[in-house]
Amino acid sequence: MGAIIVFLGIASLMPAIATAPAPPQLVPAKLKGQAVYVLYLTRSSDKVLVRCYPGQQPKVEVQAKADGTKEGTLTCGN
Repeated sequence: MGAIIVFLGIASLMPAIATAPAPPQLVPAKLKGQAVYVLYLTRSSDKVLVRCYPGQQPKVEVQAKADGTKEGTLTCGN
């Protein structure tokens, strides 16, 4: 699995301006027995920039949960 780098709130080459009272938090969790971090996106306008190592592509897997919400995993791979 490649590294994932996340940048939020960056527009062109201008300094980033925060639109929230605090930066997003990465919350430690377990996924299939492995340590991961969860980034919560709460608005439809939220965006995440993902950069993968050369030769790898971002992959998203989305699953519906029993409570009607959706969650997914974002990884880099071939």
